[in-house]
Amino acid sequence: MDPVPPVDAAAPGFLPAPAEDAATGDAAMPEGMRNGREIFQAFREGLAEPGCDAGTTRYQAHFRHAPSRLADPDSDVLPLFGYVVEALREAHLPTEYALIPFVESGYAPGARNAAGPAGLWQFITQTARDQGVPVHKGYDGRLSPAESTRAAVEYLRKLNGMLGGNWRLTAMAYNAGESRVLQALRRTGAGALEAKPSSLQGLSPITYAYVDKLHALGCVLKQAGEQDEWLARLDRPVLALEARPLEGAGNLHAWAMGNGQDADLLRRLNPALAHRWTSPPLALVPAIAAPPPVALDAIRATAPANEPAAAATATAATGNARVHTVRSGESAWAIARRYGVAVRKLLELNNLGPNSVLRPGMKLRIED
Repeated sequence: MDPVPPVDAAAPGFLPAPAEDAATGDAAMPEGMRNGREIFQAFREGLAEPGCDAGTTRYQAHFRHAPSRLADPDSDVLPLFGYVVEALREAHLPTEYALIPFVESGYAPGARNAAGPAGLWQFITQTARDQGVPVHKGYDGRLSPAESTRAAVEYLRKLNGMLGGNWRLTAMAYNAGESRVLQALRRTGAGALEAKPSSLQGLSPITYAYVDKLHALGCVLKQAGEQDEWLARLDRPVLALEARPLEGAGNLHAWAMGNGQDADLLRRLNPALAHRWTSPPLALVPAIAAPPPVALDAIRATAPANEPAAAATATAATGNARVHTVRSGESAWAIARRYGVAVRKLLELNNLGPNSVLRPGMKLRIED
């Protein structure tokens, strides 16, 4: 699968740094959040080959922007990377494979290649279908990071077992197809575990380069991890994502409104779900518990058409509490997420009910 240029993901996947727990001194993560530095640590601990060899310098310049993309608080890359790393660790697979979406799509769920591959993992249609990803008119599961990551992890597990746990040969098979790599391996007469990519003859130069790119990218991130300043940029709450079937609704907006989720965020993360559906699709959503049944339409900010947008967000300190001034278009979910509190707690603290309406200019207490 040929790499495609990274696609910008202009969406916040973060919250301001949380307060430390008074008893332990540790930063308490808000619901649905995880620490970005811990994501990177999990990646490092899962590497099959944590060292760097001399052959990686050729491609390191190509990936020089990868650390800044991971550390960018206005990008969805780190939450998606964390989701993939966790899926690979649960499957007992090397986390080098979490670099594949970087090379393939720039970690953009909606990436499409003019040659046909699509999605985070750049599956071609037939490979996606072979791995159980539905691709049909009105729905392309390759554009669902939940569907495609499930399929990619299963496919990589199969290839990894077939090739003796050799992550480099597995990556080559992911790129070129298992039959080509197995044929090349048979010609060498060597076992898969000890075989090196350079010993396999007759494969495309793109396939040999593919492994070098993954290793080079891993080394770029390893070098970034030795810089305190970069690690400090990761040390923040990041969205924890989970795959969940969207039951009880026929479209993304309706499901989001009924489950206390941000519809715009879900659209960004799940470009496959642009249309209505008849059976619950698998989607990637923030790992938060649904609030009591509420019509989020009733608690979102609603302003008359002529309401000026000048009521900008403001946060002021009042004693030990913070006060947030609601601006046009803000929802209770978005405000709660910003400050790391549950929607339910935000409503209760301000004597609001599930049917309350937020209006621009309202003052909301954020914490006691």
